[in-house]
Amino acid sequence: MSTLKIAIQKSGRLNEDSLKILKDCGISVENGNDQLKAAASNFPLEILFLRNTDIPQYLIDGVADIAIVGDNLLVEKGVNIEIAERLGFSKCRVSVAVPKAFEYKTLNDLSGLRIATSYPNTVLNYFNSRNIAIELHEISGSVEIAPNIGLSDAIVDIVSTGSTLFKNNLKEVEVILKSEAVLAVSPKISEEKQAVLDKLRFRIQSVLKARKSKYILMNVPNDKIAEISAILPVLKSPTVMPLAEKGWSSLHSVINEELFWEVIDQLKAAGAEGILVCPIEKMVL
Repeated sequence: MSTLKIAIQKSGRLNEDSLKILKDCGISVENGNDQLKAAASNFPLEILFLRNTDIPQYLIDGVADIAIVGDNLLVEKGVNIEIAERLGFSKCRVSVAVPKAFEYKTLNDLSGLRIATSYPNTVLNYFNSRNIAIELHEISGSVEIAPNIGLSDAIVDIVSTGSTLFKNNLKEVEVILKSEAVLAVSPKISEEKQAVLDKLRFRIQSVLKARKSKYILMNVPNDKIAEISAILPVLKSPTVMPLAEKGWSSLHSVINEELFWEVIDQLKAAGAEGILVCPIEKMVL
């Protein structure tokens, strides 16, 4: 079986989250400090640790077969690369921010002003599409300091919690795009490696489904089983087991985490008691 080459960011939060999802998929990777590549011991996978901005080109050239990367980077590079899975972590925004004292009302307030960013293509495409002329200053790091040192009037940068903007006396005024980690695929991937990728995607999908769901157990009166089962639509049918006490059963099912508290309230109102909720490690449907 061919070995699939996956590129991930060599350091930072995206690196940690990428390695975690591989671990959750049952893939063992031993990587030492400053190691540029590592092989999985129990799956045909080789990990390439690369600079984030270099990853799209590695995919285009076919050096890497797949990659875990922020989709904002694919937008910035303007590359037509297939996204196989949206992974739901490392979520952020590419946003416009201005000094707190700036009286901002609309995007037109930035016309003719200096904007500092590490995402020049994204910024120019955004403002040009709205017929707003700006003066672009491309810098490679510490974008948030640019207004404070007189380099720019505003910035466009990655925003996660907004704490960095707050510390630098800036405020977020426009969201250009929302981003998250994605599994991207090289256009040059071979059929044999595609078969390995399909196996990896199956594992990833099982992990992602589990992260979005909770296993739930409860005691219900027998005459309420049908009513309570209708509240739990995630699986085809809940598991029902009789309890020692006559007239009662234990009902097991899965609920969507996003609807968790709403569902719990409905279950209690319908007569469920002794509700237990557990995390799910993997979920194969």
